[in-house]
Amino acid sequence: MFPILETDRLILREISKEDAKGIFACFSNENVTRYYGQETLKSIEQAEGFVDFFAKSYKEKKGIRWGIERKGTQGIIGTIGFNALSPKHKRAEIGYEIHPEYWRLGYTAEAVLEVIQYGFDDLGLTRIGAVVFKDNEASSNLLYKVGFQKEGILRKYMYQNGKAYDTYVYSLLQSDR
Repeated sequence: MFPILETDRLILREISKEDAKGIFACFSNENVTRYYGQETLKSIEQAEGFVDFFAKSYKEKKGIRWGIERKGTQGIIGTIGFNALSPKHKRAEIGYEIHPEYWRLGYTAEAVLEVIQYGFDDLGLTRIGAVVFKDNEASSNLLYKVGFQKEGILRKYMYQNGKAYDTYVYSLLQSDR
């Protein structure tokens, strides 16, 4: 059973085929993908592929991705979840994106805090990591705000539009809370 998480303003829920439009709205926007390590989507079919990928990742226990939906509305404004989930090593990497229309309204931080709590309390994680393009100040600031620490630089770690970029690596430990 896929876990549904709830905050004051958000419902974090399983992503379905009906969410392909919301995924496309995010991932077809170059302001979203420029620091993502993901090429900008050109078709709704590519977004449908993301839905399938997220479902497969959850089924295989390699990750979990929630759709971010504002309470009282239909459709997602972004996604959030854990990649590189390793139950054996009690760790995962958090990843998220939200449509620019909803930037700077606190939705991402609200979702991140809920997912962190789920990771530590329900999944029993010891460590949650994050990898962020060096130029992505908004994401770095968000991670600091919720308690992550910068550990270092991963040189030429991610590619975007055929070019290698350095990234920062962050972590939050269960014992840091």
